[in-house]
Parts: sequence; C-alpha cells; structure tokens
Amino acid sequence: MNNFHRARYHITHETHYRYTDPVMLSQQLLHLQPREMPYQACLNKSLTITPQPSFSTSTEDSFGNPCTRLELNQLHHELSVIAEMEIDVFARQLEQSFNLSPSWESVVNACRYSGHHALTNELMHALPFRFESPFVHLKHVFSDYAQDCFSTERPLLVAVNALMGKIFNEFSFDPEATHIGTPLIEVLETKRGVCQDFAHLMLACLRSLGLPARYVSGYLLTNPPQGQARLIGADASHAWIAVYCPVLGWVDFDPTNNVVPNTEHITVAWGRDFSDVSPLRGVILGGGQHDLEVRVTVMPVM
Repeated sequence: MNNFHRARYHITHETHYRYTDPVMLSQQLLHLQPREMPYQACLNKSLTITPQPSFSTSTEDSFGNPCTRLELNQLHHELSVIAEMEIDVFARQLEQSFNLSPSWESVVNACRYSGHHALTNELMHALPFRFESPFVHLKHVFSDYAQDCFSTERPLLVAVNALMGKIFNEFSFDPEATHIGTPLIEVLETKRGVCQDFAHLMLACLRSLGLPARYVSGYLLTNPPQGQARLIGADASHAWIAVYCPVLGWVDFDPTNNVVPNTEHITVAWGRDFSDVSPLRGVILGGGQHDLEVRVTVMPVM
C-alpha cells in the first residue's frame, strides 16, 4: 500500500500518580498497547514503569486486547507509566458501501435467539455487545431518542451514520459537565459531555434497539491552529464506537467529531464500555490521597 493510503504516528502516553502516603502494594491492569488489525500495524512499542514492578506479564483480556498486569510490593510515593509506540494506520474505504448494508431490522432479527438455526462464529462473538454493561444500560428512552434515525427498512449503516450526526449536532463538548460516574440519563438530559459520554450514549441507543455495538478506545490526531506548533502532551485518549454489520463486519463511528474513523484514529482496545478498557486500572494498599497527571502526544511521522 502506498504512502497516500497510510499514516504513521509516534505516540507517547504518560501517566503519573503522586500519593500523599506511601503505597505498600499496587496491582494494576494496563491497556496501553495497541491492537494489531488489518488496517493497523504496530512497528514498535515500549512500556517504562517506575518504580520497577515486582511482577509484570503481558497477556490478552477477554476481548483479545493486549494488556499488561503488574504488581509493585515495595513502598512507593509515586507511580509513573510511560507507553510509547510507533504505528502505521491504513485507509479504510467504507462509506460508499453504507447503502449496501442490510436493513437495521434484519440485523436485529438475526441477533435474536432462535432454536431453529445455529449461530455463526462471527455472530457468537458479536452478541455479547448487544447487552447491558456497567456504564451502558438498556432503556426505552435511548431507543426513543434514536428512533427517528431508524426508519423502516433503512440500511443499518445509513441509520447509524444518521444517529452519529444527530448526537454531534445536538450535544456540546464540555469537559466540566460530567465525570466517570455521571448517569447516561443525565447526559441525555443536559446534552453535554465528553467523548466517553457520547460513545456510551450511542452504544445505549444502538443496544436498546437490539443492535450489537462496542466501545473503542484509542487516540485521535488533533491539528493545531494554523501557524502554531503541535503541543507536546496536549492530546488525550479518545473514544468512539463500532457497530456490527453482517455484510461488512465491524464499522467504526465517532459521534464526538461526526466522522467515520480512518487514518487519524488509532485503535488501542475495545470492550463493552470504558470499564473494560481503562488505560490504567487497579487497586492499592495505602496511598492516602493522590494527584493524577496524564499527558498524551500524537505526532505524525513523515
């Protein structure tokens, strides 16, 4: 594939915890290593952890995401995790196929249990993303909100694309409006939030209609204002969704930006919602209060 269809990035994700009291034991699960996919190749990657873990192992989680489990059993007042990676992302040509997708009702019917036929392996892997998860609940209010996008016999991906546009046009990005525990009902009422909220809301709408959809975490190339240099550490983790289409497989949608992800989106992991793919999650013994600093830099490589 020539360079016109490829983007290469060097990404640095820095996480730094500072504790008021010493931590005696820390066990952490990291989702900071990118997935290998047909449209994404990791050229190199590294993890630098300070202090040095007493135990560390690389494995895969239940969704096939690369992850790292680590334990620190020495006293420490700080924890630093720096993930670096260089990634090629290749273009995906999908939007012109949206009209060829099956009707959304036929996909819902295919995902309903029936004892009359065996489920395909592909469908078996898709069905867990049809149900509730810790941050995404199934309610009529969500299906009602999406219903005008899902008219009778409308092609699935055309309808999902319309829902993405509706969320983008009716909601405002506001990092002060929500936190990790803000209920989706409140997000729907206030119509404010961040990328994680918009992804969870879109998942709730799709799953409440009976469609399998998953949460995708990763990074997004952001472009500085014209004439200004790209700021180191000014980017952030990003979130979007993917919906299952029996003809085309999983297709990504980014409701925060109203775009179908392509070469400017870098995928790290996917799951039912944020709780499955948090970049750094764990338990500690001790520590008191803590300060958290996260810096992400996405740099194009020429």
